[in-house]
Amino acid sequence: MKVLVVEDDRKLAGFLKRALREEGHLVDVSNDGEEGGTRALQEEYDAILLDLRLPRRDGLSILRDLRMHRKPTPVLVISGRSMVADRVRALDEGADGYLVKPFALDEMRARVRALLRRGQPPPATLLDYSNVKLDLLGRRVDRGGRDVLLTPKEFALLEYFLRNPKTVLTRTSIAEHVWNLDFDWDSNVVDVFVNLLRKKLEAGGECRILHTVRGVGYVLREEGTLEDQARSERPRRPDESP
Repeated sequence: MKVLVVEDDRKLAGFLKRALREEGHLVDVSNDGEEGGTRALQEEYDAILLDLRLPRRDGLSILRDLRMHRKPTPVLVISGRSMVADRVRALDEGADGYLVKPFALDEMRARVRALLRRGQPPPATLLDYSNVKLDLLGRRVDRGGRDVLLTPKEFALLEYFLRNPKTVLTRTSIAEHVWNLDFDWDSNVVDVFVNLLRKKLEAGGECRILHTVRGVGYVLREEGTLEDQARSERPRRPDESP
């Protein structure tokens, strides 16, 4: 899931980002209302944590703008304003929850989980394709009974592929779902991580299921034979038909 934190207290924003990332979320942070409002309106997020007192633009105007444009993204207001009138106003403007500072990180995480559950079927916690199994709760991956040890970023990358098997994923879509807005678009980070993941998935001599689609991106799919796989990966000769 992708979460936006709009909070001008950089220390608190850092704590929130780390706590949410530990839950497996991708997190973007904005430290002022103008940037946060633009991101909230133009980008797609699964949830937004929104402070009310922000430089350049206040949180209530951001919330009002979101609902005026019919953006249904769940919004959890995080504010030092504890008066009942403040809570009522935020909820009337379209907030889905209100959390008064200071608050426990465990409560914040629980509130976010509750927002993400609203109106959605429970997300699958065990993904399985071919002989690759990914356990989101246990943070484990195995292939044919062999444990595959992955870094957090490799784990997120494999999760994205397993949620979209047999679908060609562009490098741009991979970057948007696995990395946040700080991604360096001029780098080859996506290719590097795909290759690292591919090597780990094949470390036991298993057949390749993560394939390159030349000029586009990558796809998770089964192939008939090792000869077919080698043919699909090598550059095509000018006189060779597809």
